[in-house]
Amino acid sequence: MEHVVIVGNGIAGVTAARHIRKNSDKKITVISAENEHFFSRTALMYVYMGHMRFKDLKPYEDHFWSKNRIDLKQAYVKKVDTANKTLLLAEGDTMTYDTLILATGSVPATYGWKGLELQGVQGLVSKQDLELLEKNAPNNQVCPKAVIVGGGLIGVELAEMLHTRKIEVTMLVREKGFWSSVLPEADAQMISEHIKSHHINLLHEEELDEILGDAQGNVRAIRTKSGKEISCNLVGITTGVKPKIDFLEESGIATDKGILVNRLLQTNQAHVYAIGDCAQQHEAIGLRKPVEAVWYTGRMMGETVALTICGTPFEYNPGNWFNSAKFFEIEYQTYGWVFSDKNKKPYEAHFHWKHPDNTKCITIAYHKETRAFLGINTFGIRMRHDVLDHWLNTRKSVDEVVHNLAEANFDPEFFKSYYSNINAAFSGANSKA
Repeated sequence: MEHVVIVGNGIAGVTAARHIRKNSDKKITVISAENEHFFSRTALMYVYMGHMRFKDLKPYEDHFWSKNRIDLKQAYVKKVDTANKTLLLAEGDTMTYDTLILATGSVPATYGWKGLELQGVQGLVSKQDLELLEKNAPNNQVCPKAVIVGGGLIGVELAEMLHTRKIEVTMLVREKGFWSSVLPEADAQMISEHIKSHHINLLHEEELDEILGDAQGNVRAIRTKSGKEISCNLVGITTGVKPKIDFLEESGIATDKGILVNRLLQTNQAHVYAIGDCAQQHEAIGLRKPVEAVWYTGRMMGETVALTICGTPFEYNPGNWFNSAKFFEIEYQTYGWVFSDKNKKPYEAHFHWKHPDNTKCITIAYHKETRAFLGINTFGIRMRHDVLDHWLNTRKSVDEVVHNLAEANFDPEFFKSYYSNINAAFSGANSKA
């Protein structure tokens, strides 16, 4: 019987296992050193905030795996020997495979700063990071202080987590606005003000230079490149993530930033595939990045690779870009492409509307000449994925989209609607153009 071994039990690896089982009787083993059972990584913050227990993060009962004949092994893979189709585990054990799927995810990206080894420095990616955060910033600590380095989604999640425990938080953001490497400046500035309104000390155009420690090896402060010294007990490194591929040296598996794969998610080695955060497309798909550390793309890759392994070769095609998040009571959604001011395409124009209360805004991107709808960002206004996806696929004009925005509304019943205000602002902007 063919033995499929999956390294990593995140959303990508587990989705692959489930769909291989649906379509075959192959022997399946899932290996993970992080946790025995799959859990919802995106909900880790709610455990720290006291909204959920860790066991609530497991989408499946523990008996699900044996019932579906999916073997679980909690172990760390130290080396991959593709010539002999063998995995060397940290405990000295080995495991052979017929087909190997690498779904090893990401680790925090760091940039060689002094002091990274100090007690109190950490990222926020894994279950172990959550456990370490409980030690570094427990509930009973008196007036602790934290510095978060980086201004992406992980950074703002960590800020919100610490804020719920009344921990004084300073965020270092090297841009002029929060996440302005991704968001247009108008969006970035609104979110910066919103974060500040929650008593987060958000410092723009500041970068980490060095982490300073005391005689016992604990964090005592950080120093910025501008010379500021900020005292703290915790330093959260949230400057992005990178694929976990260090164990693949000498495996013969081709890597760059991640594990290089084709559209079938195959590596350069026979019967070896890579999916999820650790996979890198040889050539990017449309405007998408070659490596995407996003929950839903991992799930899509898991389904895709299962079809190929089960005899129906299927190319990975994630469709239109979308993403969502929620932080400090604001829900963020994006569909299609709305680039930052720095990365804006020559053909791209933006329409921006913001509510006076500074908690709701939209930015719509469209083609300057054809007026084709390219994408939308929303903050504080919830939209329907299927409607916006259809508008992107059918190349609706920006005029049609704005006029019919109410059709995409997904806010709960009795929420106030702002579409007439948005239409009026759009009409006014276009009459001046």
